[in-house]
Amino acid sequence: MSRTRCTRRLPAAAVAAGLALALAACGGGGATTSADDAAPSAAADQLNPNADLRKQSLTITIWDGYSPKDLPQQVEKKFGFPVKVAIHDTNEMAMAKLTAGPDSGVDVAFVSGQYAQALNEQGLLEPLHPELIPNLANLFPEASQLSYDKGNKFSVPYTWGTTGICYRTDMVKSEPKSWNDILNPPADLKGKVTMMTTERWLALPALKSLGYSINTSDDKQLAEAKDLLLKAKTSLLAYDDTTFGEKLDKGEAAMVEAWDGWCPTTNPKIKFAIPQEGSDLWADTMVVMKSSKNKEAAHEFINYILDPAIHSWVSENILYKVPNKAAMDMLAKNKPDLLEANAPLKMTPADLLKGESIIDLGEASTKYTRLSTEVSASQ
Repeated sequence: MSRTRCTRRLPAAAVAAGLALALAACGGGGATTSADDAAPSAAADQLNPNADLRKQSLTITIWDGYSPKDLPQQVEKKFGFPVKVAIHDTNEMAMAKLTAGPDSGVDVAFVSGQYAQALNEQGLLEPLHPELIPNLANLFPEASQLSYDKGNKFSVPYTWGTTGICYRTDMVKSEPKSWNDILNPPADLKGKVTMMTTERWLALPALKSLGYSINTSDDKQLAEAKDLLLKAKTSLLAYDDTTFGEKLDKGEAAMVEAWDGWCPTTNPKIKFAIPQEGSDLWADTMVVMKSSKNKEAAHEFINYILDPAIHSWVSENILYKVPNKAAMDMLAKNKPDLLEANAPLKMTPADLLKGESIIDLGEASTKYTRLSTEVSASQ
């Protein structure tokens, strides 16, 4: 089993330099915009279910290591159309590419849910044609309840998960149960804790500990969160968005803020906990660009991904849950030891839906950019 580190979010070093511009490109409405209020995509094109796919080609953009390396070869062998893979390191890089002009040259994009929402609000996405994606039937019913796109009108969830506290059982005296355990650790753990600096996830522990929404745009609430984060900074070993699992494995850290799939619970001394104040529900999605000239191939590609034998690769190789019931059932049957060794993989859709979905905040997203920049830059 391989486990590739997929940098799905913005690296801390890039926050100040590029995030504001990228999020401005994301557009969207004001801070009160919700997925239910989002402007719909332009009217769906008429697609030909009998189109000769061998006359089409496909360009996808995705994070490195987020799909099998031989996926293009698999698809071309099965359907007869070539697939070109473009890599983006972050959502922001993908958005810059997808919003740069009337035709990005991309047919299918993999982006996180709130970014799919932002693309849809700009009319850049093709509404999905469910009749061309019969494998949508493999998804959990809960996968159609995600707040950024209820009913999967313009996006298909590819992976989903939550954020919590990943910790060493041999280095903490008791299981962490609150975000305050990260924000204000006991004296013996000071200097042995890490948090993320990616804007929405830096704010998450503080906002949840204060009882606020992770989608708030209220200036007073964000100021309270900032004060809490500044106090917490004095106890940190580091801000770390990518290597916190390695720090735990080596014993350099005792407790870290982590995405569930990146908590290395294959180490029997490491466990994952969701704090009592609650957490998020994040999802990465597949979308078809409105500008695509290969929409039939794009839908066939998404349908192929939703084949349980294909989709289960994600959980087997990068330890992220997929919202595909048939794929997770296959994993449980074929790889029971993998599930047993990785508690986060056993989380149910009902467990995940207890989390608050992250949605696009439009221009208000820059408030989180500013918060992250000010906290990470403070002495």
